[in-house]
Amino acid sequence: MSEPRIHPTAEVSPAAEIGPGASIWHHAQVRERASIGPGCIIGKGVYVGAGVHIGANCKVQNYSCVYEGNTLEDGVFIGPEVVLTNDRYPRAINPDGTIKAASDWDLSGSRLCYGAAVGARSVILPGLRIGRWALIAAGSVVTRDVPDFALVAGNPARQVGWACACARRLDPDLACPGCGRRYRLTAENPPAIEPLPPPEHA
Repeated sequence: MSEPRIHPTAEVSPAAEIGPGASIWHHAQVRERASIGPGCIIGKGVYVGAGVHIGANCKVQNYSCVYEGNTLEDGVFIGPEVVLTNDRYPRAINPDGTIKAASDWDLSGSRLCYGAAVGARSVILPGLRIGRWALIAAGSVVTRDVPDFALVAGNPARQVGWACACARRLDPDLACPGCGRRYRLTAENPPAIEPLPPPEHA
């Protein structure tokens, strides 16, 4: 794989790790100790906080903010102007009026699991797990964990269905109208689904 491509206007800390084949576009900022995996695309104006881990083949679209403490596993999609927060008790100052320091801050990032996708202008609150292949509709405010393959929408985001790995909404019988993949409910509580193995060919 080729060397990373970093636009001259991007600000990338020398203490960040950028994988082969990654692209970092205009005016993006990547802070110290951040790691960006091979094949990633970091769009214009994106902010990647200190120590953030972004796995392989992720796409972070224009003007999104991935703040310190958050983790993206491989293949995660972040739409334009998404914000991944990290502070459940945000204040600029302490009750006595003194400015907050690092020691006054409870860092609480989220984990976005393999293949998850977050629609444009969504907000992910701190300390959550966004499941494998989960799909978050544009403009959502996510306040709780999202199961694998779940489709959520709204403010606060609620589950409105299930999503295929190809991102289409599944039919009521858990079949994908786009690619034909099929799924089944598991015995878990709360409900969860898993993909069925493809049919064997004669």
